[in-house]
Amino acid sequence: MAFRGKVALVTGAASGMGQLAAWRLAAGDATVVAVDVNEEGLGRTARRAPNVHTHVCDVCDHAGFETLVKEAEAEHGPIDRVMNAAAIAPAGLLLEQPFEEISRLIEINYLGLVTVTKTILPLMIERGRGDLVQFGSLAGWVPSQRLGAYSAAKAAVVSFSETLYHETQGSGVRMVCVCPPPVATPMLDQIDGDGTGPRSLKDVPPIAPEEVLDAIEEGLESGRFLVFPGKGTTIVWRVRRFLPTVLWRRIDAAERLP
Repeated sequence: MAFRGKVALVTGAASGMGQLAAWRLAAGDATVVAVDVNEEGLGRTARRAPNVHTHVCDVCDHAGFETLVKEAEAEHGPIDRVMNAAAIAPAGLLLEQPFEEISRLIEINYLGLVTVTKTILPLMIERGRGDLVQFGSLAGWVPSQRLGAYSAAKAAVVSFSETLYHETQGSGVRMVCVCPPPVATPMLDQIDGDGTGPRSLKDVPPIAPEEVLDAIEEGLESGRFLVFPGKGTTIVWRVRRFLPTVLWRRIDAAERLP
């Protein structure tokens, strides 16, 4: 791995994609600053490698996160990669989903990512190097019934990150927005653990998280900003762009199934 010996900060590192990203970076001899609100989960992440350093912090706490970054860079050196993976995914019909749940989802999935980005990216630009990995989702491009709030937050992530990518071209910072389909991580239990998730996803086999991490590395090396891991993911994205009515017919039909 070309990232050996450098410092990476990973949010959402207590489980799922964030945890797996932290483990892979640590196995590649990187120093990993693992961030999450779940202290117990962070403990499990750290037990895998001595070069994982855990910090309990809410990414929505702007002042607290700024302090964390200052302390981490003072102890470990400049942060050369950010894996912006913190997210939640409660599902439900929009008019039935509590306002507080939708608000918290947008706060973590979008505004938390903005907090992390605006705290660390200027430091990377000042040094003229760094990798910024934003975790979007195919759901940010393809909304579906029962996942509207999550899709809205991920659409905001994609739009924010794409604009930022063009605003910072030539800065020396590499940037990727990865937009996977369903991934085999514990987040799937949030989406449909109680049967409230999109019926259109029930027959969609999740891809392996390693496939997402491999695609991220390929995107960084090739200079490709938008990354769509998984067989057929790019095709779905194109159908959404050019034939949205066709896609909605399929989603609506799945919702009508018993």
